Amino acid sequence: MGTEKKGFFGRLVAGLTKTRNSIASGIDSIFSAFSAIDDDFYEELEEILVMADMGIHTTEAVIEDLKKKVKEQHLKEPSQCREVLIQSLKEQMSVDASAYDFEDHKTVILMIGVNGVGKTTSAGKLAGQYKKAGKKVLLAAADTFRAAATEQLVEWAHRAGVDIITGQEGSDPAAVVYDAVAAAKARHTDILICDTAGRLHNKKNLMEELKKINRVIDREFPEADRETFIVLDGTTGQNALAQARQFKETADITGIILTKLDGTAKGGIAIAIQSELNVPVKYIGIGEKIEDLQKFDSDAFVDALFKIDPQDTMI
Repeated sequence: MGTEKKGFFGRLVAGLTKTRNSIASGIDSIFSAFSAIDDDFYEELEEILVMADMGIHTTEAVIEDLKKKVKEQHLKEPSQCREVLIQSLKEQMSVDASAYDFEDHKTVILMIGVNGVGKTTSAGKLAGQYKKAGKKVLLAAADTFRAAATEQLVEWAHRAGVDIITGQEGSDPAAVVYDAVAAAKARHTDILICDTAGRLHNKKNLMEELKKINRVIDREFPEADRETFIVLDGTTGQNALAQARQFKETADITGIILTKLDGTAKGGIAIAIQSELNVPVKYIGIGEKIEDLQKFDSDAFVDALFKIDPQDTMI
């Protein structure tokens, strides 16, 4: 494990403290309190997973998988279930390696989500990471309705060392995207990241605006790979899941960026969102720095949740 990866794992362990106190410590207390694997044991375990915002659907899937493996492996002691449960959680969250294939092609990334979730910040952090990986990156400030959004993204572009296309405040977001696509093609850009509005006068206006932006990209840059990332605030738990469902009605969401996991006891929502929407969590954020947004690694996430060192030794 590289130094940067190891450093992120350490920050992830620290960042998931509240969630760990909610999930892992509760689970461990069940494993030590019960002497038999019975209905009461499963019921208690189910309650803890639901309380950690893992969601009913996901919790039921995890419990069913656990019951199946207990039977197959002829397990008798509750303590023997710990590793099986951890493996089941990892399987629920695993992200296929092909989820990041777009990084090696000409790609347009659309950043969507409600205001306040860290959308503009995440766009800036991704730009910084792709630039560091040797990509030519361009940002588009298409959230023209929020006064500070363009200013904020310009600051991130400066910090990341990438170019940015902006428009006038209140101007047509699709026009900004049109200009950005033209610039991306002219400058042989590898990755164009478009920040979009998180709120207009009503939900219908917002969704129509996103459709218009998508039509511009489809028409002007059909050869580019397309990614649509919805940014969700981990601290909002089930509300984040509800937001994702709403946006999914309009947008072809290809990935989730889950932010602010360092400030919540609801980190279980990362498992629920992925499982219930069948959309991968591609990045998670646990801090303010560019390197505090990283590709999602289900093994590292669950290991950090249970405070397991990647070398299979307890921290």
